Amino acid sequence: MNITFLGAAREVTGSCYLVETADARFLVDCGMVQGGREAPARNRKPFAFDPESIDFVLLTHAHIDHSGLLPKLTRAGFQGPIYTTAATADLLQVMLPDSAHIQEGDAERAKRSARSEPGRSAELTPLYTLEDARDCLRQVRSTAYDQEFTPHTGARCRFRDAGHILGSAIIEVWLSEDGKTTKLVFSGDLGQPGRPILRDPTPIEDADILIMESTYGDRAHKDMASSESELIEIVDRTLHERGGNVIVPAFAVGRTQEVLYHLHRLTREGRLRNLKVFVDSPMATEATRITRRHLELFDDAAKHLAGWHALGRDLPYLHFTASADESRALNQIRSGAIIISASGMCDAGRIKHHLRHNLPRRECGVLITGFQAQGTLGRRLVDGATRVRIFGEDIPVRAAIHTVGGLSAHADQPALLGWSANFRKPPARTFVVHGEASAALAFAERLRAERGWDVAVPEPGTRVRWVGRAGGGGHDRC
Repeated sequence: MNITFLGAAREVTGSCYLVETADARFLVDCGMVQGGREAPARNRKPFAFDPESIDFVLLTHAHIDHSGLLPKLTRAGFQGPIYTTAATADLLQVMLPDSAHIQEGDAERAKRSARSEPGRSAELTPLYTLEDARDCLRQVRSTAYDQEFTPHTGARCRFRDAGHILGSAIIEVWLSEDGKTTKLVFSGDLGQPGRPILRDPTPIEDADILIMESTYGDRAHKDMASSESELIEIVDRTLHERGGNVIVPAFAVGRTQEVLYHLHRLTREGRLRNLKVFVDSPMATEATRITRRHLELFDDAAKHLAGWHALGRDLPYLHFTASADESRALNQIRSGAIIISASGMCDAGRIKHHLRHNLPRRECGVLITGFQAQGTLGRRLVDGATRVRIFGEDIPVRAAIHTVGGLSAHADQPALLGWSANFRKPPARTFVVHGEASAALAFAERLRAERGWDVAVPEPGTRVRWVGRAGGGGHDRC
């Protein structure tokens, strides 16, 4: 058996792993690279394998850095099934067409630019189209948590709750080859245990090979109580003392719903007051609707809050914008608004308009609640940029930039170590992925030091050959 690390190796985005046995060839995730000027070119590169040769895909969750190249895969000739959880399948119905719309829009803008800039013809074709996304969605097969299924000869799989976003999964895979069975575990993105809304990540007790994320592998989040107090202080100071707006860049799926949950709960508890909340993202609106449809995946606290919300009493003002005109109108609001908008890393979408209008204003604040990849506008803001480029304009950063890491949907280093402690014996090989090099290397060292595990941090393109516990495993570069 061979495993090739095609993405999210010493970086956070672009998750994609190729697994090859004598009987099957499949992918775990097929995500888009996000952040940095080189991302579009990297996403356009041909796949490092023949898409027609792939038998099936296993998808951990709906975020675009895990699912965003699936329509490209279909366009390139992949015809097999894409297995994922029911909630993820629902979210893909929104996210992949939205991504296709962005690709078509980018191509149209490139066409207009090409009229005055010769030599840009490579950018004129969309990465994929709405038709490609719809073709891809026909290949999606939903599977319940905790139920084994057989996607191909010699392969058994099971999705377990990862607690990261709605529908997110840890994937267990049993592969039979040459009379031996090898168990692979892909952690996917793990949620922080003890946090509201979603259930904690499912503990896994055994694996021959573990592929584990490390987004926050080098740091600990603030505790929830401290994070809530910080959130309250930021909102009160910005809205009621300074008379400004709070701008919240948020992923349309997962983060937007979590932020709304906290704002509603803190209002119910009397710790926040007089809120006017605007969600400016059509995809977030639809994702919120899908989230409400899957209350069975919520923890008890979230179910109780949903019941209170359904009564419609003592709620903060909440408006989901629909049209572009409504979105533009929000920029006329000078004070008192909380505007939640995508994208989460500030690199695309309506959030850029809100930043353009509010960053120059000292009375305003920007609330960063999620990971910001290298090369993104969000990362530049977090790193203390005093000026940023938005829509070709040089924008001064006078608004306060607040990072509340404790609201992150990703497990921090102590939580990652806690999840790893559930294994009754060390995996034969562990590969740390989905983290910037510094975070991945730091977490790998903790696993070696505290668990005594055999751990590697693969580079992009690393190919691992596995011959079973008896013979050990070896790895080499593709």
